[in-house]
Amino acid sequence: MANITYIEASGQATTLKLADGWSLMQGATANGVDGILGECGGSCACATCHCYVDEARLADLPPASDNELAMLDNVAAERRPGSRLACQIKASAALDGLIIHLPDMQE
Repeated sequence: MANITYIEASGQATTLKLADGWSLMQGATANGVDGILGECGGSCACATCHCYVDEARLADLPPASDNELAMLDNVAAERRPGSRLACQIKASAALDGLIIHLPDMQE
């Protein structure tokens, strides 16, 4: 399990305990976190779960797939170095304490 903190654009912080294997998008949508829509249901096809991972923790994540990078490049608003899709990040003990920030809007 991992404690993941979502910080909405408004500054509202929500910490959720996610079971291993759950995507950060699933955790957010199941618990009403504003700012993650997940319109494609987690199939890496819409970028409405765009989030910003602290650059210091990027090494803890598996690398982004070519498909995820394409979605971030072509669809996501306000791409930054720590941009990832929450549907592609699976909770695990290695991610305990991870903090992600959500953009002002999702495309």
